[in-house]
Amino acid sequence: MAPTDPSTDAPRPQRADARRNQRALLDAAAAVFVTSGVDAPVREVAAAAGVGMGTIYRHFPTRADLVVAVYRHQVEACADAAQDLLREQPTPYAALVAWADLFVDFLATKHGLAAALHDDRAGFETLHAFFLERLVPACELLLGAAVEAGEVRDDVPALGLLRGIGNLCASGASDPGYDARAMVRLLLAGLRRPAG
Repeated sequence: MAPTDPSTDAPRPQRADARRNQRALLDAAAAVFVTSGVDAPVREVAAAAGVGMGTIYRHFPTRADLVVAVYRHQVEACADAAQDLLREQPTPYAALVAWADLFVDFLATKHGLAAALHDDRAGFETLHAFFLERLVPACELLLGAAVEAGEVRDDVPALGLLRGIGNLCASGASDPGYDARAMVRLLLAGLRRPAG
C-alpha cells in the first residue's frame, strides 16, 4: 500500500514569513484604499506593497477578494489596537480618540465594500456580523475605561457611538474638503465630562 501524501489530508499552516508578507500587502492595500478608494488600480496596490501584480492576483483573484481581505484585516487590527492604546496613551480618553482615528480610516474601506461585493448580500451580512462581533467589544472597553476614569459620560452605548462615527464619515464621503476625523473629534469632545 502506497504511503499517503500528508499534504492532501489537511491544509498546511501558513509560514510566519508568508503571514508577515500577507499582512504587509493588506496594510499597503488598506492605505491605498483610504487615499484612493477601493476602485484604485491594482498596480497602485502592488506598487505600495512592493510586489508584482501577479502576487496580488495569486492571493486575491478578484477585487472583491482583496477588499474583503483588507476589510477583515482592518477589523482585526482595529479591535486589537484597543488594548494597546489603553497601555500607550496617557489617558483612556486619549486612547478612545486615537482608536476613533483608526476606525475612521477603516470606514473609508468599508464604504466601498458594498460596491465591491455587488450582489453578494449574504457575504456582506456575514462581514457586518464580524464587524459587530469584533469592534463593539473594543469600543466598550475604551468607553468603559474612560467612564471609570471620570472622563466621559456613562450614557452612550458603544454601538451608538460606532454608528454616530459611521454616519459622520458617510455624510461627507463625496466631499473632498470634508474632514471626517475633525467631525469625529467634535463628537468625542461632546462625551467629555466638564472638568471639576
